[in-house]
Amino acid sequence: MSRLRFGIFLAPFHPAGENPTTALQRDLQLVQHLDDLGYDEAWIGEHHSAGSEIIASPEIFIAAAAERTRRIRLGTGVVSLSYHNPLWVAERIVLLDHLTRGRVMLGVGPGSLPTDSAMIGLNPTDTRELLEENLDIVMRLLRGDEPVTATTRTHRLIDARLHLRPYSDPLFDVAVAAVASPTGPRLAGRHGVGLLSIGATLTKEGFDALAHHWNVMEERAATFGTTVDRAAWRLVGLMHVAETREQAYREVEHGIEQWFRYFQKVAAFPQMAVEGGDVREMIEFVNEAGIGAIGTPDDAAAQVQRLVDQSGGFGAMLLLAHEWANPQATRRSYELIAQHVMPRFQGQAQATLDAKARASESRSGHAEQQVAAVAHMTEKYEKELTDRG
Repeated sequence: MSRLRFGIFLAPFHPAGENPTTALQRDLQLVQHLDDLGYDEAWIGEHHSAGSEIIASPEIFIAAAAERTRRIRLGTGVVSLSYHNPLWVAERIVLLDHLTRGRVMLGVGPGSLPTDSAMIGLNPTDTRELLEENLDIVMRLLRGDEPVTATTRTHRLIDARLHLRPYSDPLFDVAVAAVASPTGPRLAGRHGVGLLSIGATLTKEGFDALAHHWNVMEERAATFGTTVDRAAWRLVGLMHVAETREQAYREVEHGIEQWFRYFQKVAAFPQMAVEGGDVREMIEFVNEAGIGAIGTPDDAAAQVQRLVDQSGGFGAMLLLAHEWANPQATRRSYELIAQHVMPRFQGQAQATLDAKARASESRSGHAEQQVAAVAHMTEKYEKELTDRG
């Protein structure tokens, strides 16, 4: 891969009980901050229960964020496709494609919180089966003009068509979420779309599955006559950086425990089985289990390189957004990653380092020439004075 893109995966995670209005404003301000820093992508989640991940409609959030930003691309990360009429999902994303003039991306998944699906009478098995059916319908609607007639467990479509074609030509990016199972890679390969590896570093199983996921995608693509591209593969991971490791450790004391307790005691999401009894153990778990990096930009860069090596190459590194640190330190962490990590994987760091090295190697010779030039011009001026008498 040549230029690795960087972005965030914004669930978001906010402590239950705090002001949701101001929390959502922080999320919008964060996306605007990332746009200013040159991040490439922001993916926004959909959740309906448990009190922490409080964005119910990524499409509405994206519409608001698009008006505050200039270039960052905005994706649904993800639409819980199993919950919705697939026709309306396709209609809404095409509308956003026009409103953003091609900056939108569609990420889909079965839904991560069983407390969401239970409220509409679906269990996790139902949602995974519906995902496959609904994605097939969505892709037929987006890619073709033929009417779609289909019946699923939850919806019936009769001669369904989109009345707007996508703004993007031929189509905006589409990606399927994956944690550890092959469900996501199977569907991504079948339809020739991208993969969002949310479990890339969140579990040992997710990390170990990276190379296998790509093999599954290639096998399914060959079976169904589609093509897959590593540039459309996005990995999600955890990071917080500061100028020193000690500073980063102090900063995450602000909120890392609340985040861990959410997955340990609230969210029924066993794929996020994080370990740690106190803050120090939580920091050690992130760093030593290899699920992320709390430390310096060098630590973050090493984690990205580890993922590149394990996966064989991918297109985008998405940072799982969190509020382990206070808002100021969180914004600074993103700045440090943009300043020191992103250039290493985007072909920008080495050129300036090489230029510095060349200038250093030739410095003494050029310095001597500078001194000689000053001496020459001084001598020339003194001669002019002498010649004038």
